[in-house]
Amino acid sequence: MTDATAQEGDLIVRREGAAGVIRLNRPKALNAMTLEMSLGIDAALDLFENDPDVGVIVLEGAGDRGLCAGGDIRGLYESSRAKGGLGKVFWRQEYIMNARIAKYPKPYVAFMDGLVMGGGVGLSAHASHRVVTDRTRLAMPEVGLGFFPDVGGTWLLSRSPGEIGTYFALTGQTMNGPDAIHAKFADAVVPAAKWPDLRDALTKLHSGASPAEVSRLIDCFGTGETAGPVAAMQARIDALFAFDRMEDIVAALKRDGSEFAQSTLKTLSEKSPRGMVVTLKLLRLARQARSLEECLVREYRAALEVFRSDDFREGVRAAVVDKDRNPKWSPAAIEDVTPAMVAPYFAEIGADELTFN
Repeated sequence: MTDATAQEGDLIVRREGAAGVIRLNRPKALNAMTLEMSLGIDAALDLFENDPDVGVIVLEGAGDRGLCAGGDIRGLYESSRAKGGLGKVFWRQEYIMNARIAKYPKPYVAFMDGLVMGGGVGLSAHASHRVVTDRTRLAMPEVGLGFFPDVGGTWLLSRSPGEIGTYFALTGQTMNGPDAIHAKFADAVVPAAKWPDLRDALTKLHSGASPAEVSRLIDCFGTGETAGPVAAMQARIDALFAFDRMEDIVAALKRDGSEFAQSTLKTLSEKSPRGMVVTLKLLRLARQARSLEECLVREYRAALEVFRSDDFREGVRAAVVDKDRNPKWSPAAIEDVTPAMVAPYFAEIGADELTFN
């Protein structure tokens, strides 16, 4: 493969020196990922894995607004409304790719600048080298869409310190770069202004560069920050979110009565009750998981049930289609979410089960 661009369009794949570059190229859509882009990334990973001249992968997003705002939610919404099959195909491809990124044999550097949400987290937070910036705004806001943090998000969030992951999962709140490191979603903060120099240095690495060499290079450009404003709230978050039932978390927030608790209650009141209950159960099961793949299998089962649900369509309608920010959740209250409603999200799905090579 030469330095010339191998593929233009929504995805740009090229070799620059020792770096295999994958650039998401839908800046007007905040680089939201389509099925075709996901397949293209997989093909690029094949290409670079087998190219002896490629020593490091670099993932980046076009434009200056963010790496990736997530999956192409509108396309999934339309397919769900039409009782189509895009969810089954899209998430299967995406989740298998997430697991592949986590085990990729060459150093994989994700530049997590600007907005990094949902599927963008799946492309970056499983990487061997995760670079955030002074502009990073990372979030998994899926509960606001009647969904849950997927793409291996339950694995990542359940391994954040204390209950920080539970807090971010249920509220959908945004992490800045240092808090992303504290939550174990990233490894180093590099100012966005220094990225061009770091990127250039990555392309000049030798093709056999070790992960440790790549880490040392990144650290030369890093700020050394490891904790942001949410980390300062760790003790309070641990106390308030240490429960296995949403009702108990809400009760603890009401008892606390602090400004933080009141604003958190308001945030939770806007989310899908069913989405929050499913998310909390997925997080607690993920704590016992032995692998990312185990969590992805569970997420896939739950995602297919979400795809069939009114809450998903209503959440996307309110946030993305009509943009009235006024979803009518079903049921409307946490206490009305019954075990019978939740059970299908955790049922084995037979021939449709997600499998890994």
